[in-house]
Amino acid sequence: MTPRIRLVLLVAAVLGAVIGLSTLWVHLTLDPMADIRAYHDAASRLNRGEPLYAEGDSMEYFYPPLLATLLRPFVVLPYPVFATAWEALMVAAFAVTLWRLGIRRRATWLAVGILGAPIAWTLSVGQAQALVTLFVSFGSPLGIALAAQLKIFPALIVLYWIGRRAWRSVGRFVAWSVTLVLVQLITEPRGFIDFLAVTNLERVGQDRNVSVYAVSPVLWGAFVVVGLVTVLVLSRTRWGWSAAVVFSTVATPRLLMYMLMTLIAALDRPVQPGGARVTGSASLPDGFVRALGRRTRRHLDACGRQRSGAGTATSGYPLSTGRSVDWPRCPPP
Repeated sequence: MTPRIRLVLLVAAVLGAVIGLSTLWVHLTLDPMADIRAYHDAASRLNRGEPLYAEGDSMEYFYPPLLATLLRPFVVLPYPVFATAWEALMVAAFAVTLWRLGIRRRATWLAVGILGAPIAWTLSVGQAQALVTLFVSFGSPLGIALAAQLKIFPALIVLYWIGRRAWRSVGRFVAWSVTLVLVQLITEPRGFIDFLAVTNLERVGQDRNVSVYAVSPVLWGAFVVVGLVTVLVLSRTRWGWSAAVVFSTVATPRLLMYMLMTLIAALDRPVQPGGARVTGSASLPDGFVRALGRRTRRHLDACGRQRSGAGTATSGYPLSTGRSVDWPRCPPP
């Protein structure tokens, strides 16, 4: 990265942080922890035997019933206690996300600054987007399946594994998704059926919607097709994971600014089979790491755990496949 690009990113991070502080002040002043009410009321309706998706509700619940079902035991608490506990959970989820990305990485804090406004909005109103971001940062089939049961569109990240022909990861994602759907059908069958009935483009709305769909549904359709192809093409490159996370975040027809918080998860990469996290050019097909010698695998595991953000250096190991790969900068095996 050239010094000029670093300067541009630093300036963008500083400006983003200033806008983020302003956004935090606005929401803490006007509507602090506002979205928590939607989750509380949804779970309370289930406890009273009422429909989960109430028509005319000022605080609409847009998500699958899983979250509301899990919150049912906790809404018996006084609302201030419930709201405080939920807000603490969202802040903790964000903190864990930063820890996973690497709190000593310069890229992490640059991303936090640039995305200051979405992060501030999410945390100030208690939005579940903080949980979505954490689940996506795990980079695992289970994490993506859980995120998709909150906001649906994170399911598009499976394109990353499809493009890499990582069928085991695809299978695990499908298995976890089916399991979570079955749990909802068993615990809240009416709510899940109602969710399928009310989920349509008529609920998108135009209020503060920054999606391409708000400009033109036709343009949005073309954007989705182009994005899908782009993710599949880039999936086997070092940009594959980032492309999948970005596409899954911005592809939704109802895109509010706080949802952009999840873009921070594009900094990390999913764990490879066998536990190794490849932090270099990552153009290896799944299963390739398992074909390496045991000593080299241990070397890759150690390098992957460094995650110091110091960059990568091409050491060009000549492997049995005849391919040279950029590995993390660390002592040779």
